[in-house]
Amino acid sequence: MTNQESHNLPSLINPNVSYQEALELVMSLADFERSKHSPTNSVFHLERMRLLMARLGNPHDSIPTLHVAGTKGKGSTAAMITSILRAAGLKIGLYTSPHLHSAVERIRIGLNPISQKDFANLVRETWPAAQHVSQMAEFGSVTTFEFITSMAFLHFRTNKVDYQVIEVGLGGRLDATNIVTPTLCVITPISLDHTKTLGNTVGSIAKEKAGIIKPRVPVVVAPQTQEAIDVFNNVTSDKNCPLVRVDKKFSWEKTSSDFGGQYFTIHGMENDYHLEMPLLGNHQIENAATAIAAIESMIDMGHVILKSSINEGILNTRWAGRCQILSYAGKTIVVDGAHNLSAMERLIQTIQENFTFDKVVILLGALSGHDVKEMMSAITQLNPVVIAVKSRHPRSLLENMIAKPARELGIRVHCESGDVSSGIKQAVDISGPNDLILGTGSLSVAAEIIEEVEGITPEIYYNIRTRNNF
Repeated sequence: MTNQESHNLPSLINPNVSYQEALELVMSLADFERSKHSPTNSVFHLERMRLLMARLGNPHDSIPTLHVAGTKGKGSTAAMITSILRAAGLKIGLYTSPHLHSAVERIRIGLNPISQKDFANLVRETWPAAQHVSQMAEFGSVTTFEFITSMAFLHFRTNKVDYQVIEVGLGGRLDATNIVTPTLCVITPISLDHTKTLGNTVGSIAKEKAGIIKPRVPVVVAPQTQEAIDVFNNVTSDKNCPLVRVDKKFSWEKTSSDFGGQYFTIHGMENDYHLEMPLLGNHQIENAATAIAAIESMIDMGHVILKSSINEGILNTRWAGRCQILSYAGKTIVVDGAHNLSAMERLIQTIQENFTFDKVVILLGALSGHDVKEMMSAITQLNPVVIAVKSRHPRSLLENMIAKPARELGIRVHCESGDVSSGIKQAVDISGPNDLILGTGSLSVAAEIIEEVEGITPEIYYNIRTRNNF
């Protein structure tokens, strides 16, 4: 959105603004998450965010912060850290993105999303500051992500949380969240994703993620490729940061797993933990080890967190859309937001290890900017039947753009569906009692399947200038 366009929006908001009205205002700002074009790094900078925070009294500086970056697993890891700290009796603010069903999911106290009323009040409180900054031609208009990030910081200060766990949105170095001076940095596994914005090698992406590292602030790094580790070793050495490499300091093994979750042991720096977790997949055990490494680092800094709180926190971690099991019309459906090759490979491994089936029917959709053919090369291992779908997300690829590369790889495509709901019905019709339905390719596909199965009313966004939904 241009500065001139920002002038066409209200400078003040009715004190009784509804949630839907507030949401439409926020979504009327420049929204790179939902833009049909992949932005380059040149459009991102932190000056505008710093001005916005200053206008709001710098709420981000008032609370100790755990800053979480990475390509894979950063949301799940942030949720685990939050759940453990909550089990320890602490009040925790959690900020993540994107959301599955509703924008309120991005801002949480503990793992509970804020209310629609609180969201609307935060928009009303934040809007004048955003309008002021947007009218400063030097820096351009505040974006949707910047605005919601500022709302989160404001909410956490108002609610006097003990810690805020902040997930990076995109990259790290120039992400709007990177105005914090954290107590601890956590970096989950790095792989190729958003290459047009972050670079086309693991090393270049790791450099962007390493941008959250601050001088002398401890850093916990999940298992990585050597290319990424070399980057983190260099940056932490240059900035004199204590570095905990999870692959060097921790080990783990799975005991068993079933539909209800998995049982495993983690050998940490301080303790051994015999754990149960509702989230499936070896990668989630790795995420748990990374979360516990972060907690043990906090203990080393003098924070009192009992082993029992770690056990309880891992047990009670819930994070929707990640290998989530649903039942619909007598069929088993698994949904997962895997959207790149590495995540898809982990999902396929989880499916093979935890499910038995005669065949797999995959509802597959993807967003522009992701390598569809690369993802499909992983799913060929399942010898699936594919239903190509298009989600409501503005960046969603047309169904024929999913079907064409699938056929080129020799994957059987049953049909192409212009919406996820119709695709689900097709999948149910062609699957037998011993078949598995898998919905994946993007979080938007996972979200729409969950909405259909659980009867969740979808949140539709409108552009308040054109009234077109998007």
